[in-house]
Amino acid sequence: MRILSISSDRKVFEKGSAVRSRLLDYGRLADELHVIVFAKKSLGLADEKIAPNIFLYSSNSLGKFFHILHAILCALKLKRTGVLVDVVTTQDPFESALAGYIIARILKARLHIQIHTDVMSSYFARESILNQARVLLVKYLIPRANAIRVVSERIKNSIEKITCEDTPIVTLPIFVEAKNISSTIDLKKKYPQFDFHILVASRLSREKNIGSTIIAMQSVVSTHPKAGLIVVGSGPEEAKLKKLVAGFDLGKNVIFEGWQDDLFGNYKTADVFVLSSYYEGYGMTVVEALSNGLPVIMTEVGCAGSIVKDGQNGLIVPIGDTKALANALGEVISGKLKFDVKSPKLPTKEEYLAVYKKSWEDALK
Repeated sequence: MRILSISSDRKVFEKGSAVRSRLLDYGRLADELHVIVFAKKSLGLADEKIAPNIFLYSSNSLGKFFHILHAILCALKLKRTGVLVDVVTTQDPFESALAGYIIARILKARLHIQIHTDVMSSYFARESILNQARVLLVKYLIPRANAIRVVSERIKNSIEKITCEDTPIVTLPIFVEAKNISSTIDLKKKYPQFDFHILVASRLSREKNIGSTIIAMQSVVSTHPKAGLIVVGSGPEEAKLKKLVAGFDLGKNVIFEGWQDDLFGNYKTADVFVLSSYYEGYGMTVVEALSNGLPVIMTEVGCAGSIVKDGQNGLIVPIGDTKALANALGEVISGKLKFDVKSPKLPTKEEYLAVYKKSWEDALK
């Protein structure tokens, strides 16, 4: 198979990055793998051959509004140089999928769309006018895909009504490698003032709804004054969240750790992990937490119900229900609930890659 991927992840140009490492694995599945990356010309990214059969191209766009146009121009250049493509795969069902759809028609190739976000969630559309436009784009492009890869059954169920009946849909979660990493991070030693350590590890963005967890903490500390919330991550909502903490006078109970590459010490030494998102594609941090023996409280999103079983290895609460979240935290802190937390059954890398390849092959049927 000769694959052309449309991506927006510029980390593929960084030697040693996890993204580049994954790409090298994907290259083992194809005869040729060409990757066009949405990137501004000002970044100065040069086209690169990173393996005998893997080629990277920057769209070298004038700005983000030109990414699609310049990706198409890049594909036309590849066509003129004699590059042949069997399948065009796109990293998302939005802008890269639109570029991929047009490029697939130009190159007379099949279209494979990957979906990592619960795009049909009502919360996704409510987030912005851009997302409302993206939903319309998804409804146009999904029926035109020859094969689709989603990261959760939740997403598969939500898009089936707009997918052609004979379009293959493969459910393949984000690959999470089971690791046993030693870490110097020990939340209990670092924050001995807390007798219960609640962990959030997330990008601080609107859809993650971390404010809901902070609001829940107001109720939690009224009965458990030594409970502490440690927020690991960074993002555009950080200032707003810190203002919320100050407004509720929770400065002694809520700690912002900033971004950390090492989450394993946090997982190992926290008492519960919380994910309060409005929507999720899957929830990789949830799987990582469970793999490290940490119970999870999460909203009804992503892998809730499939990986997190309510009352067994964690609790599932309604989206946006701050009171239910506070009650769940209170029950866990009080010790009323006992969980049986086992590492989820995860595919090996070879098993994962086999399904990934099959999803490409499905587009050729």
